[in-house]
Amino acid sequence: MPRIFQVHSSWGALRWTVAFAIVLLVAALPPVTVRGAETAIHDRVPLWSSVAPLGEGRPVGGSAFITVHQPAKPNGAVVIICPGGGYGGLAKEPEGTGIARWLNQHGITGVVLEYRLPAGNRFVPLLDAQRAIRWARSQARSWGCDPGRVGIMGFSAGGHLASTAATHFDDGNPNATDPVDRLGCRPDFAVLIYPVITMGDTTHGGSKANLLGPSPTAETVLFFSNEKQVTPRTSPTFLAHARDDRAVPPENSRMFYQALQSNQVPARYLELPSGGHGLNGYQGPMWEAWQAGTLNWLAELKIIPAQEKTP
Repeated sequence: MPRIFQVHSSWGALRWTVAFAIVLLVAALPPVTVRGAETAIHDRVPLWSSVAPLGEGRPVGGSAFITVHQPAKPNGAVVIICPGGGYGGLAKEPEGTGIARWLNQHGITGVVLEYRLPAGNRFVPLLDAQRAIRWARSQARSWGCDPGRVGIMGFSAGGHLASTAATHFDDGNPNATDPVDRLGCRPDFAVLIYPVITMGDTTHGGSKANLLGPSPTAETVLFFSNEKQVTPRTSPTFLAHARDDRAVPPENSRMFYQALQSNQVPARYLELPSGGHGLNGYQGPMWEAWQAGTLNWLAELKIIPAQEKTP
């Protein structure tokens, strides 16, 4: 890695075993193969097989959707992809479909999550992310993947959602009627790129307002300030952030990384010297640096096969 990049590391064992169940009609849908590409894309389908739960707060209409992108030769890993958009929209192409295509090039199955926007209900994005993780675990073997290697990736506000899923999870309900709900929703790893982490002073104001509303309680702010929710069970995490990001200050990633270290959670933080928010429009050396760093880190954790190291 070039010296201009500041890299932080901590190490630990990673192991998570889950049960497997085959559910949902979508698993039986034939994939659509994209001409000229070594990938297969399933139809975009609703995440929830029935009425999506609302959690607390004002009801939110609509549904979450998922699109599965399968590589020709899967290496066993699955990534749920959460695009950013300030919790007011979704950057589906650059931080969703484009990321799935890149993952496929490296044998990783990508699941693009179009999560419901809060619109007054702060819990619906998290409910969708948790469901997507459980659902991917239930389908993993049918994709040639390992249900114990299901991670989550997020960008900007999608990074906040991914970090919320990495700190707020359960082991499933063994008595649930729906087999998917019997599976745990803890991600086996998380990748957070220029993420919103805190709801405190260094947050992104638009994301906070869209997620929590105009007058959140101190308890709500604490719950969604994920740097304060880290425990030893938090998912191993890779973070990347530009030093000159003015929209979402890099202090967000620094605080989360420090909390991971304090709890001895395997983590790496790549602080980039430039690129701003979005890393120069999703291209160039800064964009390529986090991608190479992510692949190398996942290989070190034995989530994916060893990668060629970048000089």
